[in-house]
Amino acid sequence: MILLSGLLALGLGLIHVFIGRLHTMGHVPRSTWLSAAGGVAVAYVFLHILPELGAHQATFARELKLRDKTAETSVFLVGLAGLAAFYGLERLAKTSRSRSRAEGREDAVEARLFWVHLGSFAIYNILIGYLLVHREEPGLVSLLLYAAAMATHFVTSDFGLREDHKHRYDRIGRWIMAGAVIAGWGLAAITRLSDLAIGLLFAFLAGGVMLNVLKEELPEDRQSRFWPFLGGAAVYALVLVAI
Repeated sequence: MILLSGLLALGLGLIHVFIGRLHTMGHVPRSTWLSAAGGVAVAYVFLHILPELGAHQATFARELKLRDKTAETSVFLVGLAGLAAFYGLERLAKTSRSRSRAEGREDAVEARLFWVHLGSFAIYNILIGYLLVHREEPGLVSLLLYAAAMATHFVTSDFGLREDHKHRYDRIGRWIMAGAVIAGWGLAAITRLSDLAIGLLFAFLAGGVMLNVLKEELPEDRQSRFWPFLGGAAVYALVLVAI
């Protein structure tokens, strides 16, 4: 299982390295495949991540000696913190791009904020890589479902990062993002955090995934395609329900 998860980590990293070559996918209106990928990621959030947050509630209750209701609230507060943190990063990037345009420079995040923004997403990728090995629900099926959902998520998020950072992302950023997910897997292969720490990481990541998935599909300027989005969500939902 470690070897398979390592191969999947490598595959996720390669998405960051090579997906930019499919230039037509990033055009507006959004490509059919990109909207379908967004639908898959959204289905994963609602049918797998949110229920799994409930499973982590038991860990919070046991490890922190909390009542069930308090543990449930705590799990979702951590998820909310993850969503708020990545929303803050999104606003930071958009404000920086607006300031850059107003000053007659390239429509990209300013160089001084490049490392802050990309570094935060690299940590995000490390968490994703780590959870390839250590998840609440072990087993081959869980691993493959998680990897497939993160692959589609990386497809959409990569175009968003490339739009924010332009040539800096192609030159440096994509390699950092690819290396981060592999580093996360490598860390998980040699060490295991406590159940509580894994629960905290997963809850925080869940909030980040929710924000990053929805921000790529909902803005009007993306001109996303509804039917491919719905199709991707429906197909993945049917797979989850069948399993």
